Formats: sequence, C-alpha cells, structure tokens
Amino acid sequence: MAGMRAGLLGEIVGMSIDTLRTNKMRSALTVLGVVIGITSIVGMTSLIRGFDETLRESIRELGPNTIYVQKMGALSFSSGKTFQELIKRPNVLPADGRAIAELPSIALVDVWLGATGGAGSRVYYGNQRTKPIGILGATENFAAVSFIKLESGRFFVTSEVQNRRQVVVLGQTPYTSLFPNVDAIGKKVRIGQREFTVVGVAGKRPSPGGLGGADDFVVIPYTTHEKFYGRTGIFNRSAMIAVVPRDDVPRETAMHEVEELMRIRHNVHLDEPNDFDLLTQDAMMKVWDQFSQATFLALVVISSIALMVGGIGVMAIMMISVTERTREIGVRKALGARRREILWQFLIEAAFLTSFGGVLGIIFGSGIGLLVHWISSFPVSLPWWSFAIGIGFSATVGIFFGLFPAIKASRLDPIEALRYE
Repeated sequence: MAGMRAGLLGEIVGMSIDTLRTNKMRSALTVLGVVIGITSIVGMTSLIRGFDETLRESIRELGPNTIYVQKMGALSFSSGKTFQELIKRPNVLPADGRAIAELPSIALVDVWLGATGGAGSRVYYGNQRTKPIGILGATENFAAVSFIKLESGRFFVTSEVQNRRQVVVLGQTPYTSLFPNVDAIGKKVRIGQREFTVVGVAGKRPSPGGLGGADDFVVIPYTTHEKFYGRTGIFNRSAMIAVVPRDDVPRETAMHEVEELMRIRHNVHLDEPNDFDLLTQDAMMKVWDQFSQATFLALVVISSIALMVGGIGVMAIMMISVTERTREIGVRKALGARRREILWQFLIEAAFLTSFGGVLGIIFGSGIGLLVHWISSFPVSLPWWSFAIGIGFSATVGIFFGLFPAIKASRLDPIEALRYE
C-alpha cells in the first residue's frame, strides 16, 4: 500500500514538472514574486547577520565586568529621551574618575576624553599625513581597561600623564598610513601643529560591519588632551569613565557604589532619576538586541509583501491553468482518477513551482550578500536556517495560494469537463 502511494506521488510530481516545463513563460512569471521575496530575505539576512556578529564582537571588547560612566549614551536614547534633554545634564569630569578610584570595590579606573566624537585631526610624519582621525585622551590604564593589545612599543606611564607629556600611541590606521615600512617607535609625529613622540602602536581592533573606523584613533595622556582640546566642543567637555571592579567584588555591587557616589557628586535627590548613564556589556547587548529584532521584523514584513504578491500571482496562474486543462482533468477523472489525486497534483505543482522560486531566491540572495562582501568587505553570514526559512516560506506560499485552484480542479464534473472546449 505504501509502495502504491509512493508510486502515485512520484507520478504526480513527474506530471507537475512536465506541466511546468511545457509552460516556461507562465511558470517564470508565476515564480517572479517569490524569487524577489526570498532574495530579499536571504540577501538582507546575510548582511544583517554579518553586521550583527561583528558588532557583538566589538561589544564583547567592552569587557564583561567593566562599567562605563558617561553623560549620555545608547541607554538614554533607547529609553526615549531627546538630545535636548540629555545635553542639559552635568558633564562627567576627570575628577569624578579620581573619586571613583578611591572606592574600595574598584580595581582600575580610566578616564577618556574625546571618546564620544570630540577632537579630530590629521596626523603628520614628514610628507605623509592621515585622514582626520579621533584624538583620544586616556590614563595609563587604557590598555588594561579596554583590553587593547599593543603591537609594538609600550603605553604611556603615570609620570607622563601627571606631567602632561606629548607622547602618543598610534592606532592601526595612522600607523599603516605613516609608517608602512618603518619602525614607528621613537619617531616624532605632528597632531595638528603639535609634536608628539610615538611610544607604542595598538593592535587591530574589531570593526562593526567591517566598515572601518575602529582603528582611526591615536591615544594621548588625558591631561595633555585637556591642555590642548579641553575647552573645544560640547563633547570634549564631558569625560567617559571606565571602571573595572576588583575580582572578588560582584559587578552589581561595584555598580551600586559607583552610582551612589555619582549621585552624591551631582547632588541628585532621592526622588530624581540619574543624570548620567551607567553602561555595561550586558546593557549594550540588550539595546542592540532590541534594534536588531526590530530591523529583522521590518525585513520579514517587507519580504512578506513581496511573497504575498508572488502568491497572488501563483493563484491567478494556477486558476488559468485549471481552466486551460479542464478537458485534461475530465479525461483523468473519466479514467478513474480520484478527487484527492487531482487536488494533490495541483497542490504539488504550485508548491514545486514556488519552491523552485525559493531555490532561485536563495541563490540570488546569497550572491548579493557575497558580492557586497567582495566589493566592500562588508561581513556576511549565511546560516543554514535562512535557507530553510526561504524554502519553507516559498513552499508554504505555493500550498496556501494553490489550495483554492486545486480544490476547484478536484471538484470539476468529469462529464462537463470532457465537453469543455
């Protein structure tokens, strides 16, 4: 019995393929909307997933226990506060960082100036120059707190920070631009019109989306940064403080102490919300999860519209097919074909057609993602489940929109069908 059913199914599949092969233009027009929908799903998923993975890698660089104190950040904006509200907050100052460092639960504190888009300048060496890049001010703890690896040289030391020395650690962008074949350590570079001695070169950092920018920086002592850039621009007036708790202190305990101290220093009353942001790796991940889920939902909605249009096309073409093949259906019924067999024939035909469109969509979508990666180095990710979703969606569209024409075909009266011209 099972063998007979398998043989019947094979016969129906063969007839469906023959019908589609005979009507190439009609099949192509039917499948076009499905191809567009699946292409958009797979192509955009590959790009969004690729960007998502690299951004998560960058967020992980923040460190699992590191606490960041800043005037305003992603948490404030994601909670619905406007820029006009946030800009009125008091600045976070280097003095706040020094006060936090006195807390018993804290192991390391780093003060960053220019980390939120402040001073930027070109760096010069001889006749070479860089594009405008970020000038970051930090303490001697920068490498330890930010988990940055040095490719060569050293980081500046406490005495150089205290004495506002003009020393600099180069990111990979200025290093490769200015010293492609030369050892940079000990060389004199100019940042704007000021001369700095190169003491170290930072290793390459993960770049969200592979778009670059993560290595477009130099680091100088924050005291030197204050001296040269401290009073220019709204961003440079506020610091960002990175705090690492002691190993034997839970992050939540350290965060509570930091929050309490900052509220006291900012004179925030008990019934008032914080006028600063406390950011952690987990919190940043949650903000990104909200954004990425909304983006993926929008992608599904847009792609579903294309699939619906394709499905309506499937229904229209299958209805025409039923009408054109009325006599064929009558002959099959007269020879003993049951309603169920006629129904399955048209359903499988519709599902096969849209599944074929799904395969084409997967090929085109993957090709678009790989082409974008090849042209721009934008990261792509092609997980197997995106292919499964593509095939599943396309087959479902065929079954759903092919059901009505299939039912109509199965209900045709064989005598009336044989008389149809």
